[in-house]
Amino acid sequence: MPDPTLGFGRALLACAVDGTASGERPLRHVADLPARRAHARAWPSWAPSDVVQAFADHGIGAPWSHQLAAAEHAHAGRHVVLSTGTASGKSLAYQLPILTALTHNPRARALYLSPTKALGHDQLRAVASLSTAAGLDDVAPTSYDGDTSADVRRFARERSRWIFSNPDMIHLSMLRNHARWAVFLRHLKFVVVDECHYYRGIFGSNVAMVLRRLLRLCARYSPDGQMPTVIFASATTAEPATTAAELIGQTVIEVTEDGSPQGARTVALWEPALLTDLVGENGAPVRRSAGAEASRVMADLITEGARTLTFVRSRRGAELTALGARTRLAETDPELAAAVASYRAGYLAEDRRTLERALADGRLRGMATTNALELGVDIAGLDAVVLAGFPGTVASFWQQAGRAGRRGQGALVVLIARDDPLDTYLVHHPAALLDKPIERVVIDPANPYVLGPQLLCAATELPLTDAEVRMWDAEAVARALVDDGLLRRRPSGYFPTPGLDPHPAVDIRGSIGGQIAILEADTGRMLGNAGAGQAAASVHPGAVYLHQGESYLVDSLDFEDGIAFVHAEDPGYTTFARELTDITVTGPGERSTHGPVTLGLVPVCVSNTVTGYLRRRLDGEVIDFCELDMPTRTLETMSVMCTITPEALSDSGIDPLRTPGSLHAAEHAAIGLLPLIASCDRGDIGGVSTAVGPVDGLPTIFVYDGYPGGAGFAARGFGAITRWWSATASAIEACECPAGCPSCVQSPKCGNGNDPLDKEGALTVLRLVLDALNDRR
Repeated sequence: MPDPTLGFGRALLACAVDGTASGERPLRHVADLPARRAHARAWPSWAPSDVVQAFADHGIGAPWSHQLAAAEHAHAGRHVVLSTGTASGKSLAYQLPILTALTHNPRARALYLSPTKALGHDQLRAVASLSTAAGLDDVAPTSYDGDTSADVRRFARERSRWIFSNPDMIHLSMLRNHARWAVFLRHLKFVVVDECHYYRGIFGSNVAMVLRRLLRLCARYSPDGQMPTVIFASATTAEPATTAAELIGQTVIEVTEDGSPQGARTVALWEPALLTDLVGENGAPVRRSAGAEASRVMADLITEGARTLTFVRSRRGAELTALGARTRLAETDPELAAAVASYRAGYLAEDRRTLERALADGRLRGMATTNALELGVDIAGLDAVVLAGFPGTVASFWQQAGRAGRRGQGALVVLIARDDPLDTYLVHHPAALLDKPIERVVIDPANPYVLGPQLLCAATELPLTDAEVRMWDAEAVARALVDDGLLRRRPSGYFPTPGLDPHPAVDIRGSIGGQIAILEADTGRMLGNAGAGQAAASVHPGAVYLHQGESYLVDSLDFEDGIAFVHAEDPGYTTFARELTDITVTGPGERSTHGPVTLGLVPVCVSNTVTGYLRRRLDGEVIDFCELDMPTRTLETMSVMCTITPEALSDSGIDPLRTPGSLHAAEHAAIGLLPLIASCDRGDIGGVSTAVGPVDGLPTIFVYDGYPGGAGFAARGFGAITRWWSATASAIEACECPAGCPSCVQSPKCGNGNDPLDKEGALTVLRLVLDALNDRR
């Protein structure tokens, strides 16, 4: 058991370290975060006594200072965003003014939106209990999402005064059929947008337009043209009011001072050791995988009695991590092996609910999950969180870390670095994670690939006025839709072409080309789904697909029918797709020259083909490479471009033979570090490097957004390129490998098999560019 003389988190950490192999020293940094005292306030005078009593009955004697501040703004009709840490009780900040309005106005309605079903259902249960305790039996809080039956959907529309849904359903059902929702929209007083930091990139840009369309319809249905008050809840991010204002196109007030108590936490940054008996691609050293390390750490913590949640970056990783923990527990403590499970998106609704209940009531002692359990689900009693790889943004790191210690007790948080340049940088530069200002959420509602389809949806709901088109900065897009015959211009505004129904074709989560259903060949059972844009890399023929701990091999992938067939088989290896990418510059964009270096933010056309896949044993050893014949996909997007003259490279010691590998390695590392600057995942971006580039034949590095029209990530990196590329150089320097590995310059998706790569050359290229920017050359 943990040493009681140590702090709780430190004691658990000592147990985790004890389980490492002899001689290994995985810890790179340990930080003890002190407890925080609470700042309580009195209930506001406008809150009904029955509502206050309902909170008291649920153990809430008084609101924290930030809860009251946000609730006061909302009660006064001001749009507000509450941006505080995990487990700070943000829910009360909107529950209090909404329950007050529902008490005073029997016609009032409320709408709660969350990015995940699990979070929505968790909040629904809390509100149902509160409203009953307050005597508001007619509120009838009701879920309205993809898992809701037809009868319950009808009840929600006709009877419920507080609906719990998500932006997808608002887009596809409520706005598309708004006439059937007229009563609800007419009396809608509050809209809650929970975990609004999650809405970034293309998804966030689409959600921004969905919210603006919703508010527009509410104003049209309201007798006095008034819109509902929007209450945003967010993790701690930079400039939350600016982000919230971008989501609705209106001014939002922010509340950021956290008045809730917090238990002490120990945060450990952990780097798995390099293995001495294995080599990877091109002879690179192999580091023990973050997933395998997380399996061992989770199993050891569970053995010590700690209820543990482990976050893994991929669906496949969640399955493998849970399987690894069960295997270790079967050897060390067999009775606990069955108390570990995996949880991820793609599971059927009934399976997700069963797992959530089992974790909440303690039947499960450990769970490996994707970020599906990151957002807000209140799971009391967790002692430790293990992160198998940095989750992509600092905001997500703290959200995941905050799953433990939600009742004020001490907790342990362990970040285990993946073979990834950003992870390497963070475990060696802890201040960048623990002390840095949090990233700003990136959205771009003006992206024409987002705005065009959204304008069509808005016009089919109600004709667009000139003022609305100007307000959304959409004049050029509207003219293009008129030219294409999709909209008709009239003196009173823009009208849709008769018979147009654009809503089903708009996937607001940004999946390009819809979804691929994954079916078991023998039974026809649906196991899950994958976005068509990612299917070529994840469910190609020959790919290993994992579902609830079971392994399947993909037999076929049909993009036209949207189906991938699989069969149950455990081949004893995993697969990793390889892709080949070409790029052309399609416009001037924004460029600046600094001596031998030219930097730009330019429009590009990217063509991408999955050429095959690596088969790799579970210990990381590469078996072979299998070729594939897959269709080529093209992408019009935005990219950071950096050209360097051959003379400058030569003067820096990089001869023509080293140029391709130097550029290639710098590109890989820069892709890995962009999430430090922009709130994106590595999978949201891509890159190309070439010794003979498309602009004047110059050596060039491209890092581009992986979505049509761009998602704003490349633009954010371009605006902070000095910080971005300085961190990239630091990450390469921090890696202990001699000549390049996945922790610094190798990429798991490289279409060229990570050949050629020149680690030292990459450092030279990065320093050359940084020196040119600083005018030191």
